[in-house]
Amino acid sequence: MIDLFIDGVRQKSSQNETRNIIHPANGKVVEVAQEASPVDVEYAIKAARKAFDQGSWPKTTNAHRSLVLNKVAEILQRDKALFAKTESKDTGKRINESEYDMDDVIKVFKYFADLIAKQTDRKVDVDRENIESTIQYEPVGVIGLITPWNYPLLQASWKIAPALAAGCTFVIKPSELTPSTTSLLMDTLTEAGVPNGVHNLVLGSGAVAGSPLSSHPDIDMVSFTGGLITGKKVMATASETVKKVALELGGKNPNIVFADADMDAAIDNALTAVFLHSGQVCSAGARLLVEKSIHKDFVAEVARRAELIRLGAPEDSFAETGALISAAHREKVEKYVANAIAEGAEIKAGGKRPTESHLQEGFYYRPTVLDNCHAKMQCVQDESFGPVLTVETFESETEVIALANDTIYGLAGAVWTKDIEKAKRVAKQLRHGTIWINDFHPYVPQAEWGGFKQSGFGRELGPMGLAEYQEAKHVWQNLKPAPSNWFDGKE
Repeated sequence: MIDLFIDGVRQKSSQNETRNIIHPANGKVVEVAQEASPVDVEYAIKAARKAFDQGSWPKTTNAHRSLVLNKVAEILQRDKALFAKTESKDTGKRINESEYDMDDVIKVFKYFADLIAKQTDRKVDVDRENIESTIQYEPVGVIGLITPWNYPLLQASWKIAPALAAGCTFVIKPSELTPSTTSLLMDTLTEAGVPNGVHNLVLGSGAVAGSPLSSHPDIDMVSFTGGLITGKKVMATASETVKKVALELGGKNPNIVFADADMDAAIDNALTAVFLHSGQVCSAGARLLVEKSIHKDFVAEVARRAELIRLGAPEDSFAETGALISAAHREKVEKYVANAIAEGAEIKAGGKRPTESHLQEGFYYRPTVLDNCHAKMQCVQDESFGPVLTVETFESETEVIALANDTIYGLAGAVWTKDIEKAKRVAKQLRHGTIWINDFHPYVPQAEWGGFKQSGFGRELGPMGLAEYQEAKHVWQNLKPAPSNWFDGKE
């Protein structure tokens, strides 16, 4: 049973409601989670508010918070196997993928531990004698954190680590589909020395458990990662109390391949870009733009290799990728592909459920390649958030830049070419938050992550990721105060 975690205490739902957590690989119940009521969410927010206004955490030194975050990383390293196994049960991803995720989570906590340890007030040169002017960095306050189901603990770490480093308190609401590792993290934080009330966990639906985190007046900021429609609602609701807002809302990410690219590397990475974690990645390279002169051979090889991708459960060492998160999500992907075919797309690979007997109980869908697509098609403009690749062609640098930017999103993209100057020119003109040149998917905690346009605003990771959870206060001190004589008081 996964309980709520409020003010340092595990507790049941005040309305005795629960939700079954389903393993995507076999459709079976792997855990039962408590469902927070509005009363429970109110209690969690008040606990976080009290911990910020009256508690010690916001007042501790940067050095102390750094030590605690490093301790979190040490415990996560110790418990890596447990976290990875638990993550795979919720998400259906392979164990080795979850282990890679855990390595990244540990790096995130270490990075923000180091960053906050080095941060000092900024001295401002005001070019005046006897004036000391500084910019001080203070925590925003109580943060509402709402995280998605595809990378549950990793996305949580991107928010929790900088929030704690800054001295904030928080209430986190993970996806109701994948709450297990976020729940485990609450105990890790306590063991590392985070005081009661600083970290609080509520579980349940977005309508009940998530909505108050963007509307409640005691919440100072909300950070949300998820879908565009929900993100717009979060932003609108937060505006009523003028909260600080950070949004990461996914993308439809172009992967551009010029004719002079290293073909072996480009083909290999085109597959990884879109079919890793069965396409359930916000930065997936689901939109392949191939120079027309190489289109036929390039797509044929991508499709051939896509047909050979092995599906399987987390513990299946033979598998290369796993199931979709739920039956409902698989149906959504199937409808997406059907609509694409109706628009004129041609299936080159996949486009169906697997036929192997051992995959029938899980929510599997074959990696799919859709050719003959163009920018006006819905399948090119909309996210499938599944293992579906759309293919377009181009004939010039100018054309492909326009095509790649022809989207409401702007999260990530890639350029493949041996002409580095051309790659840099194209990268400079792409309106996306991360651009890879001759690569796809890597990120590091030291570099900011976030989107342009309707992929959201604000940044996670990097120095700006810490700054999201801080307020900058200017303190002006006159070392030799004297009358200004602006108003001299004379008759």
